[in-house]
Amino acid sequence: MGHPMKIEIWSDIVCPWCLVGKRRLEQALARFEHRGEVELTWRSYELDPGAPRQRNVTQMQHLASKYRVGEEQARAMIARVAEAARQDGLELDLERARTGSTFDAHRLLQLARVQGSALQSALAERFFLATLTEGEAIGEPATLSRLAGEVGLDASEVSAVLASDRYAAEVRADEAEAAALGAGGVPFYVIDRKFGLSGAQPPELMLQALERAWAARSAGQKATGGGATG
Repeated sequence: MGHPMKIEIWSDIVCPWCLVGKRRLEQALARFEHRGEVELTWRSYELDPGAPRQRNVTQMQHLASKYRVGEEQARAMIARVAEAARQDGLELDLERARTGSTFDAHRLLQLARVQGSALQSALAERFFLATLTEGEAIGEPATLSRLAGEVGLDASEVSAVLASDRYAAEVRADEAEAAALGAGGVPFYVIDRKFGLSGAQPPELMLQALERAWAARSAGQKATGGGATG
């Protein structure tokens, strides 16, 4: 077997559509014949880079302010994503969800990435659910430390990262790369650096993208005598 097919996912863990997209990608991968040869990488993207650690407003109030709409319209936006999530087996609690900076959460995801794709995916899942279904304050270091410990990250390493600026450059590099690739928002998926997919697309479309990328990869390997393509 050659190199795994790489799927890079730019997302923010306060973004409900990113969690919906995660579930839909999982559904697509479950039906993908070569799922054992796929490697996921979670890339950093802050929807609100200037956010304080924690805001004393509800998600609905924040949406109303951000998009300059009334609370009824903001409530309708929340209801729409909550219903979409329900179809994918998720019970979001966006009325209770708190907004705040995700910069430190992304730094911990960078730490987890160094330790392996499976650990990074587990941490992303924990952060998503904590923020969007449990009302956790994801910008608070104590919250981040507890959640990271739950999925198996070393407590002393987590403390060292949070007490320093480690992985800050990697977060910024991911965000610059998203802009360079033309990501206007998240979730944003890049497969093998050849195929891009934007938004929480239906599992069928995600599966088609995976199959197209695999076919292109196979054709490229044949063209180069079976070697990996770049």
